[in-house]
Amino acid sequence: MSSLAEILIIRGLMPIESLDDLTGDPTTEELAIVGLVDRGVLSDAQVASARAAQAGLPFVELLDFPIDRTAITLVPALLCRRHDLLPITVNGETLTVAMADPGDVFALDDIRAATRMHIAVVVAERQDLRNAMNRFLRADGELDQLTTAIEEESRPSADVVATGTEALEDDAPIVRFVNLLISQAIQDRASDIHIEPAEHDMRVRYRIDGVLHEMQQAPKQIQNGVISRLKIMSDIDISERRKPQDGRLSVVHAGRKVDLRVATLPTVWGEKVVMRILDNSSSSMQLSDLGLLERNAAAYKKSYTKPYGMILVTGPTGSGKSTTLYTTLNTVARPEINVITVEDPVEYRMAGINQVQVNVKAGLTFASALRSILRSDPDVVLLGEIRDHETAQIAIEASLTGHLVLSTLHTNDAPSAITRLTEMEIEPFLVGSALDSVVAQRLARRLCDRCKEPYVAELNDLAAVGFRLNPDFPMPTLHRAIGCSVCSNTGYRGRIAIHEIMTVTEDIERLAVARASSAEIKNVAMREGMLTLRQDGWAKAQMGLTSIEEILRVVA
Repeated sequence: MSSLAEILIIRGLMPIESLDDLTGDPTTEELAIVGLVDRGVLSDAQVASARAAQAGLPFVELLDFPIDRTAITLVPALLCRRHDLLPITVNGETLTVAMADPGDVFALDDIRAATRMHIAVVVAERQDLRNAMNRFLRADGELDQLTTAIEEESRPSADVVATGTEALEDDAPIVRFVNLLISQAIQDRASDIHIEPAEHDMRVRYRIDGVLHEMQQAPKQIQNGVISRLKIMSDIDISERRKPQDGRLSVVHAGRKVDLRVATLPTVWGEKVVMRILDNSSSSMQLSDLGLLERNAAAYKKSYTKPYGMILVTGPTGSGKSTTLYTTLNTVARPEINVITVEDPVEYRMAGINQVQVNVKAGLTFASALRSILRSDPDVVLLGEIRDHETAQIAIEASLTGHLVLSTLHTNDAPSAITRLTEMEIEPFLVGSALDSVVAQRLARRLCDRCKEPYVAELNDLAAVGFRLNPDFPMPTLHRAIGCSVCSNTGYRGRIAIHEIMTVTEDIERLAVARASSAEIKNVAMREGMLTLRQDGWAKAQMGLTSIEEILRVVA
């Protein structure tokens, strides 16, 4: 039998000189191949294909393979994950299983014992296999079983489960149900989990790429137990059901710590719980990850590299404002400067900066905290949100006294931020002097790279949706959403930010002092080169990052 290295050499994938380094020892050979993969000479898929040829087995790419869901149900998910394998087809008494290591006889023995079927093996690249496992080995089935099991137990009161010692046991059905809900949401890249009581059941929805998807309906009997369990995990008072409460919990998923912000809200059918999944990778992003166009990136860099001034990020809830601010902080934070944040709540923990949590009950409001930290010799201040006149006044004064102030504001576009501050009774000349730039943004769904389809735009279609182009120029090539197994047949996977960055120039400062309308300010800003949200979205649609329909969905 040819060795793995010899097969790779025959295929022209491995330098023939490598034979000189091999001693015939399989371990030495494997290490040499791993080294070539690390250096980018070989890909994992090429090695997996050669491994299949060595074993005389077929090689499959699971991304395109029509996996039979019936086959998946024949093998417990725990067994699949333990041995890195996935059932992909079933034909009579033969079950075909994709494996990264076809020589794992213990795995084959376990599968035969579990299914009592004849096992046929195909080889898949390990990461491709794990991606397929994440897509198909969902927790939904186990959630359904747990729901049924909890319902059948018919306890006299679900509160007993939550308030007794059993609520703390890892194998209690309610505990496992909650853990599975959270882990499945993280696996599905959800940003929020909604647990919503109804009259006859309890609904669970995940917000994925900005859109809510219904994932689970559970019986009404488990509602109190699930909510009480989440309150215990979040250190929230389980006896208080009449008013909204906030908390925070942490879980470990796939070896990494994930924080969740928890909020409860009393409704007519019980307490609704919303959990925001805080991905700490956002706090380590670089500005290049934000997807700014060249003009916008240059304008924004000019603002945040100044030693003082105010930068505002505006947009509705869930538009990525916090991600932009934390990414900026991550860029400007250095050992030689003092960075302090005031937040409600602190969403992402960052090393090397001082983060203050607002506590209204203790008298620590945004305004009082900001007033205090200005006596702590800060260079850069991040203020979670400007909500009232007092906070805005102190923030403006801080930016005028040598501090770089970053904050958020709720407005529809960048020019409206100036009029919003004047409506808060801030003197217009202070707004014009302190404000350096305003970033308005939205999040649009990113087209799935695997299945997006190019097409040449029609002039009439573009005009119908508000994009008017010169008919003398060739029509641009755009892309439309199709749908495949990678993107769960939505046509979209992930999100991309759409930006509008307005630099406060002398002309705009004069308009602010004159209390000009936001429309007048917008016209001047556009003459000076500002790209509107729609223009930025159009540019990203032309780049094939998103679709025209998606831009129209998020931008008015």
